[in-house]
Amino acid sequence: MNPLLGITRRHFFRDCGIGVGKMALASLLVDADGRPALASSPGPLAPKPAHVSGRARAVIQLFMAGAPSQLDMFDHKPKLAAIEGSPLPPEVIGGQRYAFIRPDAAVLGPQFAFARHGESGAELSAVLPDLATVVDKIAIVKSCRTDQFNHAPAQIFMNCGFSQPGRPSMGSWVTYGLGCETRDLPAFVVMSTGSGVSGGSALWSSGFLPSIHAGTRFRNAGPPILNVASPPGFDPRLEADTLDVVSRLNMQRQTLDGDPEIATRIASYEMAHRLQTSAPELMDLATETPETLDLYGCKPDEASFARACLIARRLVERGVRFISIYHEGWDGHSDVKGNVEKNCAATDQASAALVADLDRRGMLDSTLVVWGGEFGRTPMVEASAVLGRSKGRDHHPNAFTMWLAGGGIKGGITYGETDELGFHIAKDEVHVHDLQATILHCLGLDHERLTYRSQGRDFRLTDVHGHVVRGLLS
Repeated sequence: MNPLLGITRRHFFRDCGIGVGKMALASLLVDADGRPALASSPGPLAPKPAHVSGRARAVIQLFMAGAPSQLDMFDHKPKLAAIEGSPLPPEVIGGQRYAFIRPDAAVLGPQFAFARHGESGAELSAVLPDLATVVDKIAIVKSCRTDQFNHAPAQIFMNCGFSQPGRPSMGSWVTYGLGCETRDLPAFVVMSTGSGVSGGSALWSSGFLPSIHAGTRFRNAGPPILNVASPPGFDPRLEADTLDVVSRLNMQRQTLDGDPEIATRIASYEMAHRLQTSAPELMDLATETPETLDLYGCKPDEASFARACLIARRLVERGVRFISIYHEGWDGHSDVKGNVEKNCAATDQASAALVADLDRRGMLDSTLVVWGGEFGRTPMVEASAVLGRSKGRDHHPNAFTMWLAGGGIKGGITYGETDELGFHIAKDEVHVHDLQATILHCLGLDHERLTYRSQGRDFRLTDVHGHVVRGLLS
């Protein structure tokens, strides 16, 4: 404070002719050379050092919501075909609960032929011809297990490490731990290629972390976020003045309160302004070659899983840290064969293309791709005249399959085994918390050290469980 004039620094923030908001906006709009630039402050999502050296710099999560049938895609069990129509022995079932079938339901055999592929000799069913072309670059994990057997809690558990809403999602934990390598796009982006997920927005929520770490939902076609572009005829000077007033008010309140949610609000307004430039460039696939579009099976302006995968690669190129793509519709309670055929037709080519495209661009080693759903499907058939169901499979948390590629994961391996009926894990169990610990490890984050204190205790993604699956690491 100047004792002669009675002027404090707060007077300057409030009353100077230029205004702090305008200064912040000016640094946001242009750099020293007059080009569009970022604000000078590092911001809450500035890059942070990892705990240890990690190969992965980004994650692309391909979440198959509804739970794919591992027995018809990855985990070949000829024994099921041999005993089809008979119930499983009671000692196999044990105390397992089911959503829609009785424990003595008859066995349903594999619905497709299986064959071995690549130098690794990994077994895949006939509905995965494109994945077969990159099978030596992926690790197939046949021994996954979860604690949940209904969709919403299982999806939340897989994404947040806890079965009830309110905890931070994996993408939020990653951006909290590492920050982001771009300020032109959100650090954590979410896309959906179906009718909606059972777990809802809890799957990409920041929970008790500052909301700057929440996932940003992008549309699959057209502008990724509505109402970001200025309306036609809107005066740029008026827009600048409006942003100046908003910035000034938010900064004044931030100075007084120090509330991290105000910092989130400031960052959100700044991001919205940057997206006016970065979003159209991101979503414009005209720069992609016809060969690349054909590789993914993608039409430039048509919403699809393929387009989302290609956008995900472009997001990683631009420094985005975590991308989740939710493809809904795998809940094969009836006609599991038709369900798998339909969903593989929509996802197989693009999933394999993403791996191949990242590899040929030298990006696979630094990008971790994770494919899978919330649980598996039963070896027994689901059939109900009342519900109009036949030849389906019920929920099965005891054993299911996922695959990973890149980012420090060993390619060309099959990890874990189930018994001859595909019911129980026989070797190398991978619990959901183990999978989460391994994903964080690939990014250089120690799952036991990545914590946040809330309501008087330290929380982490893996709760008090989990271990890194060393057998998956390259």
